[in-house]
Order: sequence, then structure tokens, then C-alpha cells
Amino acid sequence: MRQRPLSIAVIGTGIMGAPMATRLAEAGFPVTAWNRTAEKAAALQSKGVVIVGSLADAVAQADAVICMLSSGPVCEAVLAGPDGAIGHMRPDATLVVMSSIPVETAISIAQAAASRGIACLDAPVSGGEKGAQEGSLAIMAGGEVAVVERMAEVFAPLGRVTHVGPSGSGALTKLANQLIVASTICAVAEALTLAERGGADPARVRQALLGGFADSTVFRQHGLRMVEGNFQPGGPAKYQLKDTSTAMAFADARGLRLPVSEEVDRLFRAMVDHGDGDLDHSGVILELRRMNCNESEG
Repeated sequence: MRQRPLSIAVIGTGIMGAPMATRLAEAGFPVTAWNRTAEKAAALQSKGVVIVGSLADAVAQADAVICMLSSGPVCEAVLAGPDGAIGHMRPDATLVVMSSIPVETAISIAQAAASRGIACLDAPVSGGEKGAQEGSLAIMAGGEVAVVERMAEVFAPLGRVTHVGPSGSGALTKLANQLIVASTICAVAEALTLAERGGADPARVRQALLGGFADSTVFRQHGLRMVEGNFQPGGPAKYQLKDTSTAMAFADARGLRLPVSEEVDRLFRAMVDHGDGDLDHSGVILELRRMNCNESEG
């Protein structure tokens, strides 16, 4: 019976990775972290996280390696590239890719890990920065159920995990999640724009709708951002576009038409093309105002 806590390496300490590493350290796990821009990880040292300058040093002795990088190509390069993390991991370790990546990339990374005897899960999350800070993330895990069970103690400080199927299923579930989130954000933005243009107070409209059928986490959190004009990124619009575009490509390859999501994808693309990609995805309301020649109110 194992007497010591699992040692964990966290790769990527951005908006999501940093609070996740903090929660794992606070839960008593020995946590080592590596970030491509080292200075962005420095603040974690005060949280009990060991920061190292080399990817190899981060993962070499870890029982579990958690990846929270920005995109599929970045994950593939950092994990499975010529000098990637998989090549430096112990054969009995577990790789947990918690980034939002294409289904095909998740499967490819799992195959690369398996070639070295490394167990792998694609386990992206939903809940944003707030969920990462509070440990209330929804975690969708693809891979072998036995590996999910083995990692249960690692997932516990981060949120609620559900095994959704074989490798790639976690990434696919996250795409479904992102279509719901993106379309709901756009619907909230349209509703508040309608209220505003019609002469109602958007803040009071939002308050009136709380608790009704229109209520949701997106409505509460992102509706408030829209009312307050607070677009400091929790989830940057450019990453929302990355996910909706990935979902559209996946659907197109299977002959699927998703008309609502196609329009949502176009709206976020227009937002990013206008230079607002680094704003929170709730900033899509600014794109609606732009479309309606109403920039002065933004």
C-alpha cells in the first residue's frame, strides 16, 4: 500500500493551470511546475509549488503529469515532440491532458504515451478561472476507467470527474460543452443588447431573470460581466474561437450541419478579427454593438 502522496508535475501555469497547481499543493501533493514563460510561474513558489526551468526536470520523477497548455499544436509539441515530456516521463507514470484540444490530437498523444508504457487521459475541464480557484471544475475524462479511478485523489481537489469513454472522448465532450457555452454567451449578449436598445436597464433585466428558465451559470457570471463592462479575461475569446472552430471542423468532417453553432463561430471570429481576442468571451456583446453601429455605448 502506497504511503506517500503522488508527486505531480503541472505543465502550463496560466489562467487555469496556476490555481489548479495551487489547489493540488494545498491538498498536500508535492507539486512541481514548468511554464514556457518561467516568470509567469514564479508567484506559485509562495503557494508551495516548486518551479523548475526545464521540462525534463519537471516530469522526470512525477507520478502524474498534468498538462494545461493553450492548444492542440502546443500540447502535441510539448508532450510528444522530439524532446517532449513523454520522452522524459517514467513508464509507470500517468499523463493527464486537461487542455481543450482536438479529438484527433488527444488520441495521438495517448498513442505516443502508450508506446512508452505511460497511461494517458484526456480530461479537459469546464468552470473557468473561478472553478479552478474554487475546486469546482467539471472534469470530462477519456481513457481507461481504471486510470480515472487511480487518479481520483488527484482530481478531487480540482472538481468533479466523470469518465466519458475511451481516449478522445474527453476532448469530444469538451467540444460539446464549448458549443453550449459559446451559444449561451451569445444568446445572453443578444438578450441584453435587445433590452438596452429597447430602453430597459440591462442590470435590472438580468436581476429579474435570475431564478427563471433563462437562468444559468453563464447568465449569472457572464451576464454580470456584460452589465458591468468587465471583460478582463477569465476565458479569452481567442480560445473560445479555437474551440468552436475545432468543433465545426469535427462536425464538417462527419457531414454534420450545426447551424446555430456555425453562426456563433462566425460571431466570435468577427470579434477576434476586430482585435478583441484577448478580452473575455463575454466581450462578444461588444461585437453585437459594433454590428449595430453602437460602439459608443461600449
